[in-house]
Amino acid sequence: MLANPSNIPAPRGTLNKDVHLPATFLYALLDFIANELPLWRDDPDRPISVAETTLTEHLCDYLGGAARRSPGWDVLQFRTEVIDEQNKGRTIDAAPKPCCATIWIDGRRHTQYDSLLPIECKRLPTPKGKDRDEREYVISGHTTTGGIQRFKAGYHGAAHLLGAMIGYVQEDTTMLWHKRVTGWIEDLVKAGESGWTVKDHLQIEHDDRTLRLTVFRSSHDREIGSPITLRHLWLEMN
Repeated sequence: MLANPSNIPAPRGTLNKDVHLPATFLYALLDFIANELPLWRDDPDRPISVAETTLTEHLCDYLGGAARRSPGWDVLQFRTEVIDEQNKGRTIDAAPKPCCATIWIDGRRHTQYDSLLPIECKRLPTPKGKDRDEREYVISGHTTTGGIQRFKAGYHGAAHLLGAMIGYVQEDTTMLWHKRVTGWIEDLVKAGESGWTVKDHLQIEHDDRTLRLTVFRSSHDREIGSPITLRHLWLEMN
């Protein structure tokens, strides 16, 4: 005989724990993601795909599991297609958010509804198409879908001072793509494209040929507000 439903106790929630972290936490978070990228790529259970949205979804699935298994990172979840805080009509490819915790960083409160940092993901090379631009990691001449372009214009991450870009390198090497990206930025500067300067170049921080992972940094002036710092995590998938 089933128990009388009236005897079932009402569920009781608990308050999220408060976690106070230093500003350097976000850089450590980027290191965590960078360290997990090659493990995700080489995971034998990872479904093979070349599509950007599928790769990003699978990466967030993997990072969520990795965070659960890693002390100190188990307060995080990883989400895809996250609505930008200030541009509600736009979505960010991926973002870590608090999970079962309220995270404070430099006096700013983050709950499970808040992105800790915005992450833009791009395939290298850009897929061919009628309205596609091979320079889309940097800028698009057809739309506002350029990766760095979005951050500079404040379309993505306007509420943040730090963001990231993940490059899925599907042809050639990261060093060859760095040369191409540098050339595209130089062309914009030479053409007098508004807002673009030599300061937009990517500077290499770390290149691991064994793991085929390269990390760059860059800083970009924005049309409104303070500059944004980006970390570029490029993973050779081929």
